[in-house]
Amino acid sequence: MSTESAAAENESGASPGAGAEGAVGVDDPDNPEGAEGVEAAETAEGVGTAGAEGAADGAQLSEAEAEIAAQRALRERIAERKAAKEGPVDAGGKLSGTAADLLAAVRAVESGEKPATVFAEPERGPRRVVTAEPARRPVPVAPAVDAGPDAGTVDAVRAVLAEGGAPETLAVPAVRTLGEDADERLRADPWQLLRLSGVRPEQADGFARALLGAECAPDDERRGRAVTVWLLEQATVAGHTALDLPVLVEALGKRGVPRPDAAVESAVAEGEALLFQDALDDTPEPAPARDGENDDDDEGEGGEGAAERPVRILVGLERTALAEESLADGLARLINSAPKDGRAAGPEWEEAAVAAGGTTAELLRAVRTHSLVLHTGGEAARAEPLATAATAARLGLRVCVAAHTTDGRRRAAHLLGADAPESATATVAGLLAQAEGPGRDTDGAIAVDLLVVLDAPQLDVDAAAVLAESLPDGACLLLSGDPGVLWSAGPGRVFADLLAAGICPRVSSRTPDPGPIGELVSGIGIGELNQVEAPGKEVVIVPVRDAAEAIHRTVQLVADSVPRAIGVPAEETQVITPGHGGAAGTRALNAALKERLNPGPGRFGGFDPGDRVAYVPAPGRVRTGRVLGADAEGLRLECDGEPVLVPKEQVERGAVRHGWALTAHQAVGLRSSAAVVVLPGDATQALTRPWVYTAFGRGERHLSVVHGVDAALPRAVAEIPAKPRTTRLQRLVRAQLPGA
Repeated sequence: MSTESAAAENESGASPGAGAEGAVGVDDPDNPEGAEGVEAAETAEGVGTAGAEGAADGAQLSEAEAEIAAQRALRERIAERKAAKEGPVDAGGKLSGTAADLLAAVRAVESGEKPATVFAEPERGPRRVVTAEPARRPVPVAPAVDAGPDAGTVDAVRAVLAEGGAPETLAVPAVRTLGEDADERLRADPWQLLRLSGVRPEQADGFARALLGAECAPDDERRGRAVTVWLLEQATVAGHTALDLPVLVEALGKRGVPRPDAAVESAVAEGEALLFQDALDDTPEPAPARDGENDDDDEGEGGEGAAERPVRILVGLERTALAEESLADGLARLINSAPKDGRAAGPEWEEAAVAAGGTTAELLRAVRTHSLVLHTGGEAARAEPLATAATAARLGLRVCVAAHTTDGRRRAAHLLGADAPESATATVAGLLAQAEGPGRDTDGAIAVDLLVVLDAPQLDVDAAAVLAESLPDGACLLLSGDPGVLWSAGPGRVFADLLAAGICPRVSSRTPDPGPIGELVSGIGIGELNQVEAPGKEVVIVPVRDAAEAIHRTVQLVADSVPRAIGVPAEETQVITPGHGGAAGTRALNAALKERLNPGPGRFGGFDPGDRVAYVPAPGRVRTGRVLGADAEGLRLECDGEPVLVPKEQVERGAVRHGWALTAHQAVGLRSSAAVVVLPGDATQALTRPWVYTAFGRGERHLSVVHGVDAALPRAVAEIPAKPRTTRLQRLVRAQLPGA
């Protein structure tokens, strides 16, 4: 690596320390990267971007509405699944049976005693082969344009909020979240305020004291239940699909809930949370008794010792837990269904595999005989699943390739070639919303025989569940991705769980990423920060002393050094930093870059024509582009060559930010000619190996590292892996597919 001189004048425009913006008493809703999560779990890895509902432009749906349509379809499936479950717990009723046994185990866990087994192992029936097409639900109808809540209802809620000392700006979100009777619900249970994004328990407590007066108490059942749900919501933001019961109990205690076990019981009884148990994975199955042994012996089969098997008790939000179960069901259905005739027969498949050679040959053979295939590799390895898709299309299969971002879709279409139809590629969100891709068949399933999903680590359980349920029986799902990058913004770690479950073929690429950047990133993936030879200045390290110097050098690199020395213009250089706040976060960097690259008064809500922006139509989804202008309808952008209208309400809620600088979570799935990674001194706590791996791998031709964290960088690469996420998918799919 080469080191560029750091001789530059200090600027006084930035002050050290993390900053946050937003209304008084409400956290910044789009910055969980710097927000507090569940204290006991200590995980806050989720991407911090704000999503909002969209409005239609004429007859065409916006991206946000398409996202709502897909999520509505998932909620309908979950509702049907919930209705079909045996022994539901009635809202407000007392716990009994398994749920009561689980709650009884709380005290055993707290006291250190060994909890008794309260569930038997999942019943494992024989694998089934689907021979008939199941009945499918009709294609979801596009939602109507949301005209917003009734003005009178909003005024009534605003009055309640003012009475309790809460910001009146929460009125519209309260109506959207709690319904038309939000004012009555808040008076009856002030802690319902915690359901609104950005509100914290101490703020809800102050609101409750103002409304309830002397009746407000820490041991109020309503408070315990609300804090339980809030902690579970924070866990989903951090990527968990459930929490270990002892972790949740400890977190409730830290939040001043006197009886954490009663709070969990109340949340479960009201149907706001679900309880589960899993046998510990590292606990062996009880050995069967040998001939001649006494079956009644305490240590033999059927004895007390064999009956008691350590279990893990988990608590999760209903929607997330059921989505994870729905995903496991969908994958099991897919794996158990017979391959379509076009994949199962004919010598042409083997001939094509022999001609392709290497990893592509392995993929073709796996796709021919299996309905779920996993492929791992770096950026260069993306060519392998794309070659597999192109070959399968030539062999007569209906094929679609879906990527996480529009940029990923564009790159996939380029590799597939000009002969590939537009419907052969899509974004995952566009495919699920039926706005992109091949459309649906008469049964409502995606009309494909082979679906290739790139950037698979970015699939959360919600999107993956809809995807699995939308595929027809006999189709093949090929998930491809780099396991070293940051996980999904939403809950779950779908790709990692499926890799660990071992229920289907896994094909690992042997294609390394080229050049000095590829060599550097490959070393980071195995925990080594190596010095690489970069004769063409492909990798440059720029040491800095403080945040002000970091901002100054970043602007200098983007506007002058990289264009002059590397030949990459400023519009093709992406700046990446750990968070939005802080002295050198995206806000500070974007302000400095705008002043240099496109100065202006910000006459369109802080934006000017030509500004580079990042538009977040839904949490975890980012579209980069530039501002064209604005009118009464909203802010007009150009994203990937397409015109995009962002309604004024979304702009005000922060769905559009300046985009010269992004966080690594926002940049996942994006590639640019050059990347400038800024590591200010206050960012050391955010650094992990996946973060560094992701950020350093975003540049194709050049990487500059503005380095102000000293030894924290090699320590993060060597010692700090991905932050753990508590999920159930791995065990669920293994239970569904015992013979896989």
